[in-house]
Amino acid sequence: MNIIIKRDATTITPDGRVAGHDAGATLVRRFLRLFPGAQLVGPSPHHAAGFDVVPLEFIDPDDSVIINMDVLDSMDVWRTVFQESGGTQPRIMNFVWWPVHQLEHRVDRYSFALSCALFPTFAASERTASEVRDIVQKRTVSEISSLSKLDWVNLGFRVEHVHERQEPEVPIVLYPAIYLSPTKRPDLFKKIVEKVHARTPLKVEMRLQESHLISEKAMAFSRRSWIWVGPLTAERTSYYEALSHTTAFLATAEEEAYGLSYVEALGSGVVGIFPDLPWARALLPEGYPFLYNTEQGAEQLLYQAVTDPQSCRAQLDHLVGGSFLQWIADHHSDDAFDREVTTCVRTWFGE
Repeated sequence: MNIIIKRDATTITPDGRVAGHDAGATLVRRFLRLFPGAQLVGPSPHHAAGFDVVPLEFIDPDDSVIINMDVLDSMDVWRTVFQESGGTQPRIMNFVWWPVHQLEHRVDRYSFALSCALFPTFAASERTASEVRDIVQKRTVSEISSLSKLDWVNLGFRVEHVHERQEPEVPIVLYPAIYLSPTKRPDLFKKIVEKVHARTPLKVEMRLQESHLISEKAMAFSRRSWIWVGPLTAERTSYYEALSHTTAFLATAEEEAYGLSYVEALGSGVVGIFPDLPWARALLPEGYPFLYNTEQGAEQLLYQAVTDPQSCRAQLDHLVGGSFLQWIADHHSDDAFDREVTTCVRTWFGE
């Protein structure tokens, strides 16, 4: 069985590698690693570094399964491959890895619901699976919704990537997102870190996706001498190296499908300050002490994290009765993701 991954936003570097460290790029690389010989959908056929890029029109549906990370266009993908193959039924698995609630337009919501009813769907977290199930039941008729196949697992991260901690001389606070979109609430982040900076020395690091890096909002952040705004790290190794020097992060997002970047930071020993919201609680052990409901609460928790990170980490160890880093590794390892995805592919599509 040949696995073919489709994510239209994927960029290939000149040396043939999948570019970027956002969740989408990370997941594409994970699928390529998980399924040796897997291919990536692209506009023209060519060889890349360890994988091939093929247009939809070149796919042979007799021995291929398409993992579609775009989901909304699965019916168009089906139609294209079906017609080009002369009438052979394509096999498509939807992969939902982003918050379903971001579908604001009625057409998108109904298209998504129909896609997830017609094609087996794998979700990147329990909360996302619940959203998928709900929208399919509400936006399709029972005859169609009864056909749906749905499974899920939390994404997790590769524990072996974590570097040994190297504490910085001046505490470093991470903006734990690569976008400055309204749902991430960057203005709230800025307001809180400015208040903490007025009380104690700290630095802020923001690594942004290119289109957000050149925005006016990014420029406003960079005018502060203690805030560094730059591009995403070029290599995974340098990404985890940077996390090993990071003291704390302040999460301000209103919603996340899972929160891979937060988990990677927590697993690297970064003290995480979270809004007291369902998406955050889903990542954390019961009783996690660094959740806030107000700006004042966030300010105080971040101040505590940058002035006494060791006691914060000790609190987390005490909470789980051992090593908090090990708790994160046990509950968010990508081993479970690898196992569940491969099981679903075999179950839904055969060997």
